[in-house]
Amino acid sequence: MALTGSELLRSSLTMILAGGVGERLFPLTKERTKPSVPFGGKYRIIDFALSNCLNSGLRKIYVLTQYKSDSLTRHIFESWSIFNPELGEFIYSVPPQQKVSNNWYLGTANAIEQNLNLISDGNYKWVIILSGDHIYKMDYLKMLQYHVQKKADLTISSMFVEKDLANRFGVLEIDPDYKVKSFIEKPKNPPEVPDRPGQSFVNMGIYIFNADVLKSIYADMKNSKIESTDFGKHVIPFMIENTYKVQAYRFVDENKKENPYWVDVGTIDSYYAASMDLIKVNPDFNLYDKDWPLRTRAIQLPPAKTLSHEGERIGRVYNSLVTDGTIVSGGLVERSILGPNVRVNSYTYITDSIIFDSVNIGRHSRIRRAIIDKNVVIPEGTEIGFEPEVDKKRFQVSETGIVIIPKNYKFN
Repeated sequence: MALTGSELLRSSLTMILAGGVGERLFPLTKERTKPSVPFGGKYRIIDFALSNCLNSGLRKIYVLTQYKSDSLTRHIFESWSIFNPELGEFIYSVPPQQKVSNNWYLGTANAIEQNLNLISDGNYKWVIILSGDHIYKMDYLKMLQYHVQKKADLTISSMFVEKDLANRFGVLEIDPDYKVKSFIEKPKNPPEVPDRPGQSFVNMGIYIFNADVLKSIYADMKNSKIESTDFGKHVIPFMIENTYKVQAYRFVDENKKENPYWVDVGTIDSYYAASMDLIKVNPDFNLYDKDWPLRTRAIQLPPAKTLSHEGERIGRVYNSLVTDGTIVSGGLVERSILGPNVRVNSYTYITDSIIFDSVNIGRHSRIRRAIIDKNVVIPEGTEIGFEPEVDKKRFQVSETGIVIIPKNYKFN
């Protein structure tokens, strides 16, 4: 008899890999790990994977941290301490502890290997492994049901992308029943899906393992003298070559749009583009779906407010996201995202920009196509984003001309 959804969930453990350095997002990752970078005004990137867990019914979660984890650990404690250990629910941050060697986490698979005791202690049947730095909506229970139905040892969530773009991903070669025949990391000539010419099937970094297989695979690889640091480079190819049943799962998007949405905001420009999508009239990623709530920290701040004064000092905001505690006092904001507790003072103009928490922008300033990190005070009359050569002397500027002001930056 098939197991019910609640029975599957009770026997499942979720492990979220959240130790990424995020080098290409620097300086946003100068003082924080990539999963804790703010996104959409009030969220952190990891909130989307965690919201997926909550909406899927997964309530036994370990978040594996490493690089500059203070901000992330604090966010998880302040935002996600909603699970009841008395009911078998939990969410814990797990830093590297050199449990099995003198090394810190060396890769995705090594991070799991160093925490196999957490799997054994709970007597779980299935382990769901996620990345904490992607933005998407997914019901993991549907994938778990598919995994059990197919009697797979490992199931990999995958999605179709154009073949010309697939060389940035791990690509799966599948048979008509979606059994994985081969797995290639970032191939120069990606294999096409048999019935979809011009498209390839790529790895999303979402895995479901049978717990007993996951606990034994490392020993098997060690006996074969094969490295087991990374899932894509080592573990998955080994399993395919050694008669383990590796199954592909076609991503089912809960975003309710025509095209599936799954984004890795790995660079400043991709982060900026995904953020700007949110302010469109009909954004690709829907933050407002009541059937798939997105959770984050509920900061106790007053409502956002605009202030108008005599004459030309009229506080105006157009086509923007504005978060609690923010005051636009006699300035103009358009096509921008304002985080919590931002102050925009009189005669200021902000366009096409992302302003993080607790930024104060002085009078008569002009800000264009910029990302300003937390706690920055912009002096009166400052211009950013209008003279590229001047900006490059002071700040980092992306390939497409986005100016980034680091957290706590002090102007001279």
